[in-house]
Amino acid sequence: MLDNKEIREVIPHRYPFLMIDKVLEIEDGKKAVGIKNVSANEPFFQGHFPGNPIMPGVLIVEAMAQLGGITVMHGKVNNNMIGLFTGISKCKFKRVVEPGDQLKIEVEITSSKLNLVKAKGIATVDGDLAAEAEISFMLVEKN
Repeated sequence: MLDNKEIREVIPHRYPFLMIDKVLEIEDGKKAVGIKNVSANEPFFQGHFPGNPIMPGVLIVEAMAQLGGITVMHGKVNNNMIGLFTGISKCKFKRVVEPGDQLKIEVEITSSKLNLVKAKGIATVDGDLAAEAEISFMLVEKN
C-alpha cells in the first residue's frame, strides 16, 4: 500500500492534478489498485456543472494513467522518468461520478517494451463500472 506522500515520490503530479489518493495493492510493473476520493471541493466542479457536479470523464482516464505510471515506476532506483500519454482506445463511460463517491481504479499493464507501455484500466464506484479504457504512454526523462 502507498499513501499520498509515497505516491508523490513516484510520480510528479501535484494538487490539483494528482488523481490518486492511495494505492491499495501494487505488483510492480504488472498491476495496481488505487483510490480517488471525489470531494465536492475539487476545482473542476465549479464549472462541470454548476448545480449538477459530475467528474469529467477525461479525469477518470487521467486517474487510470497516473495509476499506470505508478505501477511502472514504483520500485525503480533513481527514478528520473515521467510517463506521457500516447493514446486512449476502447474508452467507455458507464455511470457518472459525483462528489462523495470513492473511485476505485484498477490498472493492468498489458505490454511494456523499451519505453512504451500499454495498459487496461477500469474505474468503479461501489462495485458499479464507471469507466474502462485501454491507455498507452511513453516513458521519457524528466527535464
